[in-house]
Amino acid sequence: MMRDPEQTIGNLIDRQNTSFVGSVDEDGYPEVKAMLPPRKREGIRTFYFTSNTSSMRAAHYRAHPQACIYFVDRRFFRGVMLKGTMEVLEDAWAKELIWLDGDETYYPLGVTDPDYCVLRFTAERGRYYQNFSSEDFAVPAV
Repeated sequence: MMRDPEQTIGNLIDRQNTSFVGSVDEDGYPEVKAMLPPRKREGIRTFYFTSNTSSMRAAHYRAHPQACIYFVDRRFFRGVMLKGTMEVLEDAWAKELIWLDGDETYYPLGVTDPDYCVLRFTAERGRYYQNFSSEDFAVPAV
């Protein structure tokens, strides 16, 4: 059993350069996509990612907010899956929260680009894998 899930899982997440996000498509099937790591996280409950407003993934989350995110540490063969909901945020405060210099490469109109949005994932529960065993856990509310 993990002594401090938030620290153990947080450290694993912070060391990864790829995130895997899952969504539910229009036919009810799961889909997974590799993305850049979250721009911001609040503990192991809330994560913020950049995306395109026009993306297929954003459409999935608008129709079915059920989602999961997964992080894997290939070196030590351990990983964590978090299940919860994903919101598509287009508010100025959310866009400004995670905007970085250089994002103009992807969003040429800047932080107000209508094709720039923020995906906010809120975890409810998770599953941690290491040393050939898995452990389910609840993610505490803030």
